[in-house]
Amino acid sequence: MNREAVGIKGFDILVQGGLLPGRVYILAGPPGSGKTTFGVQFLANGAKHGQCGVFLTMNESTDTIIDDMSQYSFGVPGFIKLNKLHFVDLGPMREYGYFERPENYRAADYETEAEAPSPRYVYEKIQEYIEKYDAKRIVIDSVSCIQFSSDDSAKQGKSVSRFIRNLKNLGCTTILLSEMTNPNAYTIEHFASHGVIFMHNFFDPGKNTMTRAVQVIKMRGTRHDCDMRTVEFSNDGIVVKGKIG
Repeated sequence: MNREAVGIKGFDILVQGGLLPGRVYILAGPPGSGKTTFGVQFLANGAKHGQCGVFLTMNESTDTIIDDMSQYSFGVPGFIKLNKLHFVDLGPMREYGYFERPENYRAADYETEAEAPSPRYVYEKIQEYIEKYDAKRIVIDSVSCIQFSSDDSAKQGKSVSRFIRNLKNLGCTTILLSEMTNPNAYTIEHFASHGVIFMHNFFDPGKNTMTRAVQVIKMRGTRHDCDMRTVEFSNDGIVVKGKIG
């Protein structure tokens, strides 16, 4: 089966050449581990080969992400001009107090701009880009910022599972970013997805330095190990090095 190369040096070889197309993957890790860079590098590599990619953010502004990612040699500004890369801001759009003013309060605005987006809203935004630009690669930042149906854990689990199942039906290769900090504390999205990649950022007392690493926890239909490998950042983005330990 053909695979879609992520475009990260040293990573694709770990997963038999890339990700299986049309599937949903979780990219988890703590702050500073490289999740956003990984996601944009994945999209940019697709754009390089003619595939449209969409980055939907609920955490950071699109301007900040574009500025940061333009520091790498991914070619982000050029791909944006060619409509091969799209950055979509689904986070709160208004300043504090905006909706407290009567002239600004409208139910529709409040739902879409003040609260976290619903799974259906995120899904429909992806559909828009698929229909308009034939998008093939999607990155969503992040799954924890989507407003699922209930505070009840069982009902919320079903809502997350339903969301991922619907994403699978879109036919895009999708990466969901997750702020998971404990690789042993699995939640429903890790079981419902086709693969789980964990980005580490931890203190190494032996070297007295912080260490970044990547680990393939789960990858259906793919032969892989679960060893941690050192991650470095270069002008070309993330580079995966040798095993740790």
